[in-house]
Amino acid sequence: QLQLVESGGGLVQPGGSLRLSCAASGFTLNYYNVGWFRQAPGKEREGVSCVSRSVNTTYYTDSVKGRFSIFRDRAKNTVYLHMNSLTPLDTAVYYCAADFHEWYCSLSGQSIYEHWGQGIQVTVSS
Repeated sequence: QLQLVESGGGLVQPGGSLRLSCAASGFTLNYYNVGWFRQAPGKEREGVSCVSRSVNTTYYTDSVKGRFSIFRDRAKNTVYLHMNSLTPLDTAVYYCAADFHEWYCSLSGQSIYEHWGQGIQVTVSS
């Protein structure tokens, strides 16, 4: 069974850091575009960052540029999202998603992603 599992979420104080992991089972994540998305209460799900499968091109939404970093560990079949300088505005459920067919990943085209994790809560609060 193809599955994505997120981990690493939790409660952190403003200014703190977290590292989210997206691990795949049943398939090789290295062949997929991988995106991180988040959904805050009362808001639509938005793209945060993604990494393309072929040339490792990365994208970030403006609000996280300079603070978040996406990294693919091919040996571990895992994609990480390093989040620094967190603020309460980063509070959301974070999802990872994987797409096999497109050449590049996308932050706006969520429909291209065939596989989604169950989501993990990130809360930034003092």
